[in-house]
Amino acid sequence: MTERWFSPRTGHLRPIRVIAAAALAFGAMASPAQQPAKLRYPTTRTVKHVDVYHGTKVPDPYRWLEDDTASAVKAWVAEQNAVTFGYLDRITYRGALLERLKELSNYPRTSTPVRRKGWVWYARNSGLQNQSVYYLQRGLDGTPDVLIDPNTLTADGTTRVGGFTLDDAGTRLAYTMSRAGSDWQEIHVMDPLTRRDLPDIVRWVKVSGIAWHGNGFYYSRYPAPADTSLKLSARNEDHRVYYHTLGTDQSQDRLVYGDPANPQRFHTAGTTDDERFLLLTISDRGKGLDGNALWVRDLTARDTAWHKVITGFDKEFNVIDNDGAALLVLTNHGAPNRRVVRIDPEMPAEANWKTIIPEQSEVLEGVSNAGGRLFASYLKDVVTKVVQYRYDGTKERDVALPGVGTAGFASGERQDGEVFFTFTSFTAPPTTYRYDIARGTSRVHDQTKLPFDPSQFETKQVFATSKDGTRVPMFIVAKRGLALDGRNPTLVYGYGGFNISTVPGFSASRMAWLEQGGVYVSVNMRGGGEYGEKWHEAGMKANKQNVFDDFIAAAEWLVANKYTSKDRLAMQGGSNGGLLVGAVMNQRPDLFKVALPGVGVMDMLRFQKFTIGWNWVADYGSSDDPEGFKYLVKYSPLHNLKDGTAYPATMVTTADHDDRVVPAHSFKYAARLQKAHKGSNPVLIRIATSSGHGSSSLTKGLELTADQYSFTMFNLGMTPSFPPKVDVVP
Repeated sequence: MTERWFSPRTGHLRPIRVIAAAALAFGAMASPAQQPAKLRYPTTRTVKHVDVYHGTKVPDPYRWLEDDTASAVKAWVAEQNAVTFGYLDRITYRGALLERLKELSNYPRTSTPVRRKGWVWYARNSGLQNQSVYYLQRGLDGTPDVLIDPNTLTADGTTRVGGFTLDDAGTRLAYTMSRAGSDWQEIHVMDPLTRRDLPDIVRWVKVSGIAWHGNGFYYSRYPAPADTSLKLSARNEDHRVYYHTLGTDQSQDRLVYGDPANPQRFHTAGTTDDERFLLLTISDRGKGLDGNALWVRDLTARDTAWHKVITGFDKEFNVIDNDGAALLVLTNHGAPNRRVVRIDPEMPAEANWKTIIPEQSEVLEGVSNAGGRLFASYLKDVVTKVVQYRYDGTKERDVALPGVGTAGFASGERQDGEVFFTFTSFTAPPTTYRYDIARGTSRVHDQTKLPFDPSQFETKQVFATSKDGTRVPMFIVAKRGLALDGRNPTLVYGYGGFNISTVPGFSASRMAWLEQGGVYVSVNMRGGGEYGEKWHEAGMKANKQNVFDDFIAAAEWLVANKYTSKDRLAMQGGSNGGLLVGAVMNQRPDLFKVALPGVGVMDMLRFQKFTIGWNWVADYGSSDDPEGFKYLVKYSPLHNLKDGTAYPATMVTTADHDDRVVPAHSFKYAARLQKAHKGSNPVLIRIATSSGHGSSSLTKGLELTADQYSFTMFNLGMTPSFPPKVDVVP
């Protein structure tokens, strides 16, 4: 969309109506520090729309809010934002909190370097740059030069750049570009020697790799939308793989694979490091299948036929590398915690597979390769453990890590003697190390220097017991010497889905919460990948209620053990985590004082109708299926709000360019919540502009965090002080 929605800071779109709405909402507020007796929300009209699901009638009175291009919806957004920002403007310390977030974030930080064909590239942010700048240098000790600075591409700094891939000759570098937070991408090509772009541009790319071979690359895209005004909400279908030859127009790209008969499949292409094999990965998650098929083509042979190595879609098969004519594949087939097997594409029958790394008691999160070695990363109670193997499966050593936290090993080339890895935790910023593959020793490559002292805080791992007796881990981060008096303001975060593990990680902005005496808790519910596929399956489809039970049990544990109380407890989650927050506040509105559902999947009966929402059927199930409808309608956040209920103080957040979880989810949920809610707690929606599923720039991200934290602090009765009452590193 080209028209921007209302921003109270800029006054765009119907400013007279906005001012009137703000005055109506806050006319009764006596002073900026006081909560109004009752907020007066914009009137949201309803329509008499009813859907019938397998004989059951389900009203959808806010269906009109799904059309984000309609003038009436834009006006509604403007009015809601006026109320929300009018409320936030009355929180006297909100501006000081934003400034503190900027201070905490103002330090240099560098990504893990990538090496290929003698080049090294990485991203670096000097502190408060909206986007990190990419640098390129020759060798590990070369002089870095700016490769591309995304901050110069748009005035508001919302254009992102990434996905860098170098060709085998080291003379062409492809990268992706996305705008305003959208998932739509363009692929551009650069000459790394001159730092100049070539004329090649590939558009309408989504869910794609860039796989070089010869004088071009393989990639995946969708057809150009028939109506570009609907590009942020229309369902994405007919994903295809193409080959782009350098120097030609995209219209001449060669179709490599497509399957119009199955429009809701993903088709992605990759090549092995030596570019011998072209790998086609096909998933069919729209039909509820959580794995992938794997087809292979030997690019060194004259035969252009695909070898269908894996034809089913119910298990994962991810190629790590080839070992001569065979493939090393990470899979959960026959191993819920995953293993590595050797498969010959010419003889792909399971009877011919050879196990290279057998399944362990801990889940195998991933495997990277460098220097002719495999680096297997395991999770042991949500903490990283790395083991080094040869390609034949011989174990060489357990890799010594700097501490208890999260480590990520980069991949490299077979001739490399060193490989980079990054280590972090809740209280340790990311530090990059150079690991000597032969000796098994590490040394610091890049040490992050912070403008504050994170050692004032500590992390504890504890375990709650869920409703059915399941042991649920969670990490508690707080100031050292925390008093367990039941009065600590506590923010509980969760995700719990899609086999994604929520591991310890550092956040500078989180320190703004901790240094004011806040407690941060990260819960590892079922549905994630922390304990393998069985843990995932225990929180998906008909088992999704387990996720909510786990989160509720964690919150109750915190209250019972005097970390906090119901009146000092807040919860937060984004995307699938936004669904979590919405479902939990419906089921236990008494347990939390504040709720922050962000970019959430709130309409569980229609999520599959928009963009790539059909991709989530594998985890959620679908209302198109009679059995799926039965359990989805029981917990869908939108459909389980009850009139006359006192809900927690709630700030729903979304963004105008979120084309993953479309804003309609949050729009409809917020409208229904405002109608159902009783009591003085505010229930608001904040709609960001020129932003997407994640904040499109550092500035927008810090503004969002400031608004979420100030809203939470205000409604928990906190009295933050600025500067904070902590020692700052000189």
